Amino acid sequence: MTCMATTNHFGIALRGWRERVSPQDSGLEADGHRRIPGLRREELARLAGLSVDYVIRLEQGRAQNPSAQVVAALARALRLDPSERDHLFRCARLAPPSSGNVSRQVPARVHRLVRQLGDNPTAVFSADWTIIGWNAMWSAAVGDPRTYGWDERNLVAGMFRSSGGRAREPIAAWPVLSWAGDEVEEEDLVADLRVTAAAHPHDRRLASFVDHMRRNNARFAHLWSNGTARTHVGDRKTVVHPQVGDIALDLDVLMAAGTDLRIVTYTVEAETTDAEKMNALRAGACRPPGKSPSRPTAEISSSG
Repeated sequence: MTCMATTNHFGIALRGWRERVSPQDSGLEADGHRRIPGLRREELARLAGLSVDYVIRLEQGRAQNPSAQVVAALARALRLDPSERDHLFRCARLAPPSSGNVSRQVPARVHRLVRQLGDNPTAVFSADWTIIGWNAMWSAAVGDPRTYGWDERNLVAGMFRSSGGRAREPIAAWPVLSWAGDEVEEEDLVADLRVTAAAHPHDRRLASFVDHMRRNNARFAHLWSNGTARTHVGDRKTVVHPQVGDIALDLDVLMAAGTDLRIVTYTVEAETTDAEKMNALRAGACRPPGKSPSRPTAEISSSG
């Protein structure tokens, strides 16, 4: 979140983190009694390669608009973790440093979150919309992702795959329809992918994927060229389920703190016919023909 210009958020953060870091942690020798814990301003200045006067003016708010190089040097000297570093950049009204490749690693805490959401269809996508895990209720509600036919298991690729002039193929194992319409759904996904591309400018795999989509799909190329960028936050869907019939669901896209993973979950309004249909799926009462019911587990499934 962008810091308010009327408050010296940069100086407040800088001083708080300076007082948190011990000289020993920074490779300095503690020299006698200290009035306050942490680093002295002259020690931080030395570690960051800055003048003491400049550090004082930054803390007091008399120096504004530090360069990205200065903020990066301070972040290293203060031993900030990535989320703290990004906050310091935003307080300086700078974009945080772009990260490397899009991560497909699912932290243990995201596994735990998916388990806690086990009663709801839930899947984990990387920032480029590659599906990397899902729970049993996801398969029960919209089918096993391994049957979707998405190129590289990527939702964007699946959304824009060629139909050869025929009616559009179902996006999942069976139709999942956006109440806003296909065009709005496509616009939202491309705008979100643009945010990811800007955050990962050095990811060759992502750049190659975008280039391939632009060359091979006119609709994607048109949406990409308009420059719209925004995070996809949710939708209202109708799942045309082959066993229980149509189910109206809310789709929410959650962001796990400290990652750029997309946790996508479906929920249903309580005490409705749709809720009864979801309860039937949870109970394993309905199953696709010729298949056994999904094992009732909230563990995220491997997509590999």
